[in-house]
Amino acid sequence: MEVLLWLAPAVVVTVLAMAWVSWVGRDGHGEVDRDVAVERMGRALGKELPAGTRRTSAPARDRSTGIAVRPSHTRRP
Repeated sequence: MEVLLWLAPAVVVTVLAMAWVSWVGRDGHGEVDRDVAVERMGRALGKELPAGTRRTSAPARDRSTGIAVRPSHTRRP
């Protein structure tokens, strides 16, 4: 346990730095005008998607059992 005590100052400084950066980096420090936020969201939702991008549903999930099984017979034409 004594060996790990030298890590305590580094951990404290790191946590304090992370908290300070997260607080300073916030936009507006929690003050968001509701009307402006609604307008921004409306613009973002109404924006056209770039060409080649399309909305699709999630791909069908493969029902794998995790066991490799060889087919017992092969089809011949």
